[in-house]
Amino acid sequence: MQIHITSGDGVPIYIQIVNQVKHLVASGRLEPGDEVPPIRVLAEKLVVNPNTVARAYLELERAGVVCKRHGSGTYVSDAASPLSRREKFKVLTQRVDSLLVEAGHLDIDLPEVLDLVRDRHETIHSKTGK
Repeated sequence: MQIHITSGDGVPIYIQIVNQVKHLVASGRLEPGDEVPPIRVLAEKLVVNPNTVARAYLELERAGVVCKRHGSGTYVSDAASPLSRREKFKVLTQRVDSLLVEAGHLDIDLPEVLDLVRDRHETIHSKTGK
């Protein structure tokens, strides 16, 4: 499970974990029944406090994305089918906010950001054929 934490974007770390796990589930890279790393393992990998990962897992459990199996671990819920459109837009909104904040710090204006997004879209989709 690939999760990347960005400390400078203003989004709390536990929310970044939640959003990225939701994205992995929505994209099918994590499927129902897949085990997510134990709290301590993920905390060590991300170099964060285990309580941060525990909070993220609790939020994911409340959202029905993961479920705990006593003594066995935490797994992607069978009910964690692709996220609702509203949830997907919520995840994307936070990423767009981070992009715009970073662009502002780099003194890059909105038209340039939009041009970059269009260029990247064309590049990605020309490689995948989609």
